[in-house]
Amino acid sequence: MSERRVGLWLIGACGGVGTTATLGLAALARGLIDTTSLVTALPLFETTGLDAFDRFVVGGHEIRRGGFRQTVHELQQRSNIFDHELAAACDADLQAWEGNIRLGTVLNAGPTIARLADLPEVHRFDNARSAINQIQTDLRDFREGHRLEQVVVINVTSTEPPYPPGEDHSSLARLNAALDRKASVLPASSLYAYAALDLGMPYINFTPSLGASLPAIEELAVLRKAPHGGKDGKTGETLMKSVLAPMFALRNWQILSWVGHNIFGNRDGQVLDDPANKSSKIKTKDALISQIVGYKPQTHVSIEYIQSLDDWKTAWNHIHYRGFLNTKMTLQFIWQGCDSILAGPLVLDLARLALLAQRRGESGVLTHLACFFKNPMGVDFHDFFKQFALLEAYAHNASQQ
Repeated sequence: MSERRVGLWLIGACGGVGTTATLGLAALARGLIDTTSLVTALPLFETTGLDAFDRFVVGGHEIRRGGFRQTVHELQQRSNIFDHELAAACDADLQAWEGNIRLGTVLNAGPTIARLADLPEVHRFDNARSAINQIQTDLRDFREGHRLEQVVVINVTSTEPPYPPGEDHSSLARLNAALDRKASVLPASSLYAYAALDLGMPYINFTPSLGASLPAIEELAVLRKAPHGGKDGKTGETLMKSVLAPMFALRNWQILSWVGHNIFGNRDGQVLDDPANKSSKIKTKDALISQIVGYKPQTHVSIEYIQSLDDWKTAWNHIHYRGFLNTKMTLQFIWQGCDSILAGPLVLDLARLALLAQRRGESGVLTHLACFFKNPMGVDFHDFFKQFALLEAYAHNASQQ
């Protein structure tokens, strides 16, 4: 009897996050690293039936030249990450998985992302249906060519500009009627989401982009019995906010103002240097303080592209608050981390959890994944510990079945 194999399909596969997740998966499968930073490696998940790392095959869509190995080299040179010997030991896996990379689309991804596409043949379809059909052809070929029992699709592309929903997105019937008529009816992230969910494949949106967060696509997910989750992976400054803000609430300290300044220099930073793309990101980063504490302090979030920082990002936060006897005090923190190293293991966690959810017969929004996201779908609270309690309860339930 053949051993079970599953697929991880990455949208924006050869970017920093996709490559880091892929290299990490190869290293884990070969036993070259331990499971530090993987939430699903906690004892909580030991008996839940998650897929082992050596069961995965990787593929994806990309709009730029190069591959996993080239990005590994670039990150080694520019950001001084990845052990050279470890990367060399995984080279054969990366080379094999590069053969599964297919040409993506920039349809409605916004001009800044479109300018990143350095492949002249990048897909620029006449209507949304044509784009979805091509994406689905690639996904089917991957699943069937590698005889995969399941495939999970994860969006790790750069942040798209805001895309306001309209009447065409209010129901699946309306959306289907518009797919053949309009090229602009869905942004790129939602084209991928539709394509994956329509095939019954789990879809995870690790970006602030629209993805599957439309009534019509959520309806499609339930119809096809496909699970999905998102949005916007919570890896750094916002993670700290979701941990610290509950402290202020539970100690009954009044937050007067909370200012966060972020600087980083990778390709995502370059995209977020566009004010339109930046607005999508800031919206998710600036929303949680008021929800957690129950009132609206003055808040400000800024994001600046500093090219020399490469994949390292720094966030400085200044919290001004009022304590007993009307005394004003200050808490400041500086968070510095490597963007891809923070995000990569979470991509693997989400892949394993989404595949497990599908095997358990779940469909629609996976609310128990809220602790992984800045703007979690289906959950209206941002306290990290309350969010993690959802995941903990889910794991206990899965272990007992």
